[in-house]
Amino acid sequence: MTIAGTSAVTLILVLVAGIGAGFVGYAVGASSLVSYPALLAIGVPPVLANTTNTVGVMGTGVGGCLSARKELHGHRTRVIIYACIGIVGGVAGGMLLLELPAVVFEYLVPPLILFSALIIALNPKERAHARDSVGRALGPQSVQARESIQRELDRPKDDVHKDPRWMWLGVSFVGIYSGYFGAGAGTLALAMLDLGHIGRFHEINALKTVIGFGANITASAMFIVRGSVNWPFAIALCAGCFIGSYIAPPITRRIPANIMRAAAVLAGVTLAVKLGWNTYL
Repeated sequence: MTIAGTSAVTLILVLVAGIGAGFVGYAVGASSLVSYPALLAIGVPPVLANTTNTVGVMGTGVGGCLSARKELHGHRTRVIIYACIGIVGGVAGGMLLLELPAVVFEYLVPPLILFSALIIALNPKERAHARDSVGRALGPQSVQARESIQRELDRPKDDVHKDPRWMWLGVSFVGIYSGYFGAGAGTLALAMLDLGHIGRFHEINALKTVIGFGANITASAMFIVRGSVNWPFAIALCAGCFIGSYIAPPITRRIPANIMRAAAVLAGVTLAVKLGWNTYL
């Protein structure tokens, strides 16, 4: 049985890969480390696999942005600015992917995957969450400490002009990286925002989603206009990502975070070595 010229078995395999990608994306922020190699494994050329993957995982950003409205409250200006940075970065990254020779992408993918695995290993999400937990546990220790904390709470959240300028450059890089490849981009964005100390964990995690969605939606639009998308695979992948991200929370509560992170890092390093061997040797 075939659907749009593609066997039903192949589409089911892509759907299953999407479920795994959605699960891993929720757990450690690295969905493309599952979905991209899955598309390669069924014979999709590298550039087409990347563009199809970008469109396929885009649906997860819609739910993330909608569910993060509470966390984004009070950050309206920052959301607009960072979303625009993500949009421009996505266009730039998408143009680089489409205009540069395909061999450039093939040569860059192994180090990019290795880079994303390194970012996951450094684990900025856990570090940011731990920083918030320590702050809550210690509490104000003196009148001066209470006054300092109160001043920080009274300062408007949307005080964008105090955001470090280097962080804007970092977010721009994340947007370009998302449009060009994207594996581990969410974790990288979280690292940039965490270093800038612009909010608590749940707030910067929500801002990270906004940046990634802005980059993905513009890059996806470019890929669609240029006809560089395998639609049966993109639809199956999108459906799988939705299912995987939906079932992930109750499962991940029972799996130690270190085990999930180690598995993602191991998979990333193994994939980078395999692709590097096939490309460079």
